[in-house]
Amino acid sequence: MTIKPDPSAVGSSTPVGPPRSAHTPIMVSDMVPKSGLRSGGRWGERVFGSVALAAGATIIGAIALMALFLIIQAVPSLQANHANFITSSEFNTTDADNLRFGIAGLFQVTILSSFFALAIAVPIAIGIAAFLTNYAPRRLARPFAVLVDMLAAVPSIVFGLWGIFVLAPQLEPIAKFLNTHLGWLFLFGRGNVSLAGGGTIFTASVVLAVMILPIITSVTREVFGLTPRGQIEAAQALGATKWEVIWMTVFPYGRSGMIAGSMLGLGRALGETVAVLIILRSAAQAGHWSLFDGGYTFASKIASAAAEFSSKLPTGAYIAAGLVLFILTFIVNALARIAAGGRVSGG
Repeated sequence: MTIKPDPSAVGSSTPVGPPRSAHTPIMVSDMVPKSGLRSGGRWGERVFGSVALAAGATIIGAIALMALFLIIQAVPSLQANHANFITSSEFNTTDADNLRFGIAGLFQVTILSSFFALAIAVPIAIGIAAFLTNYAPRRLARPFAVLVDMLAAVPSIVFGLWGIFVLAPQLEPIAKFLNTHLGWLFLFGRGNVSLAGGGTIFTASVVLAVMILPIITSVTREVFGLTPRGQIEAAQALGATKWEVIWMTVFPYGRSGMIAGSMLGLGRALGETVAVLIILRSAAQAGHWSLFDGGYTFASKIASAAAEFSSKLPTGAYIAAGLVLFILTFIVNALARIAAGGRVSGG
C-alpha cells in the first residue's frame, strides 16, 4: 500500500506527525518558545531578588537610622553632663544648665530584674516544652499549648496590676524569709526600699518571668518537635528510658533553639516598661545589687519622664539612657548567637 504525501504539506515548515487527539494534553512548552520561558524566568528572578534585597536593606537601614538618631540626640546632653555617665546613679535633669545623670542604677535594676526573671522562666519553659512534645497525649497537648501561648496576648498593664495587687502580698513572706536566712548573700541582702508592699526587683522579676514564659516555651516546643525520629528510635532501641531519650536526643538537638528562645525572652524582659513601672518602688538611695532593691529600669525611667520631654538637653539625657539599652540588647543577641554556635534553630 502506497502512502501519498498531502500536497498542502509540501514546502510547509510545520512538522508532519500523528494527529493530536481531543484528549491529548497541551503542554506549556508546546505553546511558549523555550527562549521566552528562559527570558521570563530570568526577569522574574531579577525582580524577586531585587525585592528581597530591598526588604533586607530596609531592616538594616531602619536599625542604622535609629542608632544614628539616638546618637545625634544624646551627644549634646552627654557633653553637658556634670556627672559620670557610666558610674553615677544620680539622674537629675530638672535644671538644663546643671545636668547630672548616670546609668549605674538603671543598669543594675535592669540586669537584676531581667536575668533573675530568665533564671525562673527558662527551666519552667523547657519543662513545659518537654512535657508537651514527649509526654502529653495529643488531645491534651494542643489545648495546653494554646493556653500557654495566650499568656503572650495579655497586656503589660494587666500583668503590672496583677503583680502589685495580687502577687506582691503573696511574695512578701517569701522575701522576708530569704532576707532573714540568706541575707549574707548580696542578692538577698537588705535593699534600699521596704519589703512591705512588695515593690522590689524580686516581685518585678517574678512577673517578668510569667510574661516571657510563653515566648521561651513556644520557640523551645517547636524545636523539640523537630527532633529527627530516627535519633529517638535509635535511643529507644538501645533501651533508653523516656527521660534518657529526651536527655540524649531532644535536648542536644534543641540546644540552639533553647538559647534562641531564652534570648528572645530576655530581650522582652530588658525592654518591658509598663508592668515594671507599676511594680517597682522608687528609691532615694543607690541600690546594692540586691533583689530587694527598688528603682527604675532603663525603659521604666524613660517612660516615667515622657511627659516632661519639652527641653532638648533634659530629653537628650533620657535618649542617652535609651541608647545604652539599644546597645545592651544588641550585645545580648550577639552573645546568644555565639553561644548557639551561630545557629538559631535546631541541629
